[in-house]
Amino acid sequence: MANIAHLSNRGVIAVTGADRVAFLNGLVSNDVAQAAHGRAVWAAMLSPQGRYFADFFIFFDDERLLLDAPREAVPEIVRKLSRYKLRAAVALQDISDALAVYAAWDGAPPRVALTAPDPRLRDAGFRLLSHEALDTTTDEAAYAAHRLRLGLPDGPPDLEPDKTLLLEAGFDELNGVDWKKGCYMGQELTARTKYRGLVKRRLVPVVVNLPAPAPGSVIMAEGREVGTLRSAAGGMALAMLRVDALETPMSVEGVSVTPRLPSWLVLNV
Repeated sequence: MANIAHLSNRGVIAVTGADRVAFLNGLVSNDVAQAAHGRAVWAAMLSPQGRYFADFFIFFDDERLLLDAPREAVPEIVRKLSRYKLRAAVALQDISDALAVYAAWDGAPPRVALTAPDPRLRDAGFRLLSHEALDTTTDEAAYAAHRLRLGLPDGPPDLEPDKTLLLEAGFDELNGVDWKKGCYMGQELTARTKYRGLVKRRLVPVVVNLPAPAPGSVIMAEGREVGTLRSAAGGMALAMLRVDALETPMSVEGVSVTPRLPSWLVLNV
């Protein structure tokens, strides 16, 4: 039986109206038109300066698009998207109380209409949106440990608004950027980062002894700051680390930190 967890830290935004696809395509890093029944798209919305603002999974639901996003960020995402509506035929609504978000992995998912493989990585499993409560077999902490082992971010604190670059966080390798689509807000910095090879930090999974220090704790190596710890669960964490320090012994608040680079991660050093 698959592991099934309710992700109470996720919310859902409905995007309706005739211009919904074109509207979102001008604002996010991936091709919204690729969302279809049984196929979700992972995308980020950037600041005008090209830094991370928010990320979400985009589900196709006939006459609407559904954004699976960090629940705490939903009101701000709705406000930010609303600023760019202008005359577009688009409506935005927080429907987090009507649809719950679930994850399923290591087995077949439940039979739910709004189900799609996690578009980032096959081993991640599936994401589901359901009007009805589903029977769960595990909890959010188990899902957190699962995604951390794979090196998958989950919004803040893994990704820092107005600071994180998409390519630092694996959006290229994890199918979060479409390089052939039209322009979108913040695109210039993302493209320049890729083509000039300017990625000097990467978000990577690390083994850290329990209890893990708090997100934002500074990681040291040979007397210098080399990164910060992000979210942690089950002895694993994500850390934003300097690429040139990945093979150097490091610690955070006296606790040993050991990078475990996933097979999908490509380092340009």
